[in-house]
Amino acid sequence: MILVEADAGGEWDSRVDWEDLAERAVLSAVACSSRAALNNSDLAIEISVKFTDDEEVKALNATYRGKDKATNVLSFPMVEPGLLDSIASADSGEVLLGDVVLAHGVCAREAAEKGVATETHAAHLVVHGTLHLLGYDHETSDADAESMEAVEREALAAIGIDDPYTVTEVET
Repeated sequence: MILVEADAGGEWDSRVDWEDLAERAVLSAVACSSRAALNNSDLAIEISVKFTDDEEVKALNATYRGKDKATNVLSFPMVEPGLLDSIASADSGEVLLGDVVLAHGVCAREAAEKGVATETHAAHLVVHGTLHLLGYDHETSDADAESMEAVEREALAAIGIDDPYTVTEVET
């Protein structure tokens, strides 16, 4: 069973139920992934999602990735990908799969550039971050990137969000 803990503060719009958004995005990402069995595990599998500001993400990015800038989403896996299948078959206990951290300013700017609501883009970033916790990687090869994007599309469609990778041609 997947448990989602979400925390939103600061600049994140208090009218949005960020915990519900995080839970729907995480569960959909897991269900559409090659690790779907985790959703039915007797093990309590926790994923933490933090909606924070650019400064905190910048500090985390500098500390853990050596990049002194804010980024839209960071993932911090706590379980090696090779152990994920054995976790799904465990009959009891708890495990923290990892943390997903989103930067408000970057997310809001990207959403505006894409012409979508901030919460729509945030859901995409939560799906993306969750897939990293599940061992997906888009930096190793084009094939891996395409595979990850396909799962993102499916997971987002399952929660009613259009394909974020569709390029809309503007007539001139």
